[in-house]
Amino acid sequence: MPLTSLPARTAFIERNTKETKIQVSLSLDGGALDLLPSSTHFPSAPSSSTSSLAHAASPLSLPHIPEQTDETHASQTSPSQQIWIWTGIGFLDHMLHALAKHAGWSLRLRSRGDLASELPVPLHLASRHPPTKGPPIPHPLHSHPANRPPTLPVDDHHTTEDTLLALGSAFSTALGARTGLARFGTAYAPLDEALARAVVDLSNRPFFVGVFGFQTEKIGALSTQMVHHGLQSWSQAAGVTLHVDVLRGENDHHRAESAFKALAGAVREACRRVEGREGEVVSTKGVL
Repeated sequence: MPLTSLPARTAFIERNTKETKIQVSLSLDGGALDLLPSSTHFPSAPSSSTSSLAHAASPLSLPHIPEQTDETHASQTSPSQQIWIWTGIGFLDHMLHALAKHAGWSLRLRSRGDLASELPVPLHLASRHPPTKGPPIPHPLHSHPANRPPTLPVDDHHTTEDTLLALGSAFSTALGARTGLARFGTAYAPLDEALARAVVDLSNRPFFVGVFGFQTEKIGALSTQMVHHGLQSWSQAAGVTLHVDVLRGENDHHRAESAFKALAGAVREACRRVEGREGEVVSTKGVL
């Protein structure tokens, strides 16, 4: 079968936990993607009048997520790709943007997460002048998910972990039967003084080794330890063996970005369809 006639490799995943709500739409071969659908956790934008009333009623609301038609720091459209990412953690968005761009993916992803509980912040905390007596009275507008006061934040762990688990699941689903593929991929990516290497095996046996050598605890709002744990989560859900080594670098931003770009190159090579091997399992065992 000619490669051009093979089915598109796409997937849509929703992952909802107590801490995070995530939607992912992925095409491994780029191209157009439909907008992510509205849901309970990602309702359609309220009308301007309702939105204004809600804002006037309470200065606190769920963290704002831009509309998918808005241009953000991690959105990009070209003839071959559509990318729109919003996790609420700017540096994580930046890394996922780099991964999608250089892997040749089209990706739409949004996350709402890292919350301490499902209980809203008491309304009197939203005011500089809390009531002198009596419990706070919920405002009727807060019955709509988009207008409820926020829950108390934890940190960046759950959003990063669950976002990468969801992206890994989408990757595995989009990949489908692991036949007719190159299977292995290796790539180096420099970023100024930093240099990273990534090696991928679409083995269906999850395993991760990562050496990053970060010198700081955070890059922006992302904990550096979550780069390791996030990629470990991705490899687990994606069903791949992944080794990432940052070989050198003085700047932690450059170290992390070179790692994600190297991963992108390795994944792109491993997922390459090999003409003439359609339907073949690239394994001596006959199965992956």
